[in-house]
Amino acid sequence: MKQHYDIVIIGGGMVGASLACALLPMSDALDLNIAVIESVALPTHDVEEYQPSYDARSTALAYGSRSIYEAMGVWTRLKAHVSPISDIHVSDKGYFGVTRLNAKKEGVSALGYVVENQWLGHVLLDHLQQAASPRIDFICPASVTAVESRADSMGVTVEYQGEHAELSCELVVMADGGRSPLRASMGISYSETTYDQHAIVVNVSTDQPHNGVAYERFTDSGPMALLPLEDKDGSPRSALVWTVPNDLIDEVLGLDDQAFIARFHERFGYRAGNVIHVGQRFSYPLKLTVADEQVRRGLVVLGNAAHALHPIAGQGYNLALRGVASLAETLIHARKQQQNLGDLTRLQAFYEQQRLDQVRTIGFSDQTMKLFSNHNPLLAVGRNVGLQLLDICPTAKTLFARSAMGLDMPAPDLK
Repeated sequence: MKQHYDIVIIGGGMVGASLACALLPMSDALDLNIAVIESVALPTHDVEEYQPSYDARSTALAYGSRSIYEAMGVWTRLKAHVSPISDIHVSDKGYFGVTRLNAKKEGVSALGYVVENQWLGHVLLDHLQQAASPRIDFICPASVTAVESRADSMGVTVEYQGEHAELSCELVVMADGGRSPLRASMGISYSETTYDQHAIVVNVSTDQPHNGVAYERFTDSGPMALLPLEDKDGSPRSALVWTVPNDLIDEVLGLDDQAFIARFHERFGYRAGNVIHVGQRFSYPLKLTVADEQVRRGLVVLGNAAHALHPIAGQGYNLALRGVASLAETLIHARKQQQNLGDLTRLQAFYEQQRLDQVRTIGFSDQTMKLFSNHNPLLAVGRNVGLQLLDICPTAKTLFARSAMGLDMPAPDLK
């Protein structure tokens, strides 16, 4: 552990580790010293021995996110356990509207990819450890107890191995999740919209292959997403994200496996085949939270600490990853120009770029949720006509697909 770093990243999860990976290729050339502080010890088992699980949570990566990970140099290993999405099927229960997207028709190898979070995390951390760069220090398991702004630097107090250490740096990046205690301690407020819903997340097996098809099914009690996963022991697996009203969450979670499967089919139908196995079920309340401040001099807030979305469009992590890539690009350019990495003018320019992306992405997620949760018959007819028109209009479908895939955002320059 050094006393001074150029960048201190608080949180070594998927967002924090991704930022470190994005900066790694240029760290030697630009003389960048980076600390990653994480509360959990680094994994010790061989990443190559990873086996898919029925109990792992997953993330949908947009096609544009693949490009970001390719630029970081981690995609080659990551793709060993990702499932390409070849088709997306969108429907509204009880109505006629259906939209279908196909990768070949959109001229891409996949519309997106589904990866288990555990595998993604292992690949990112293993990539950093394999690099064995003296420029990156992992300080873990450890916790940050205080962050303070000083005259010309940032101060970070770390509790590590039973002792407190004082670090200084040019820039602190807070990527410690949606329940960030530091965000509150630093007086960073946030706006919050509750949806009165919980998401149930569980992996399931069906009696027929998923063939790379992802389903988004809107129902009168909330949307459902079924995403293709890698097979396990020859059985097709999919990741289910099932939105349930708060007043029904205990009832649905309390169902045994067979009753849970029956309730799922009553809501979703049988377009993906019969569910024959369900894994461990997780749930979490659904809220839209956005930090009121995401940059200060010497400070950037990233990932769920900055914004947490409804999972309806699967864009939360992709939005965060675009922020990671943009911040890495900003810092690389600042270093090349021998500018302080915590310079507020440059960080504000970074935030303005991200704010436009956030407004668009969050707005789409929030408005889609409200549109498909509204039981007004006229709105129901209108949205289903819209789905049907989207399905038969190639130009509109391509624009929609490119936006969903993150292909309408400029590619990051990480060199």
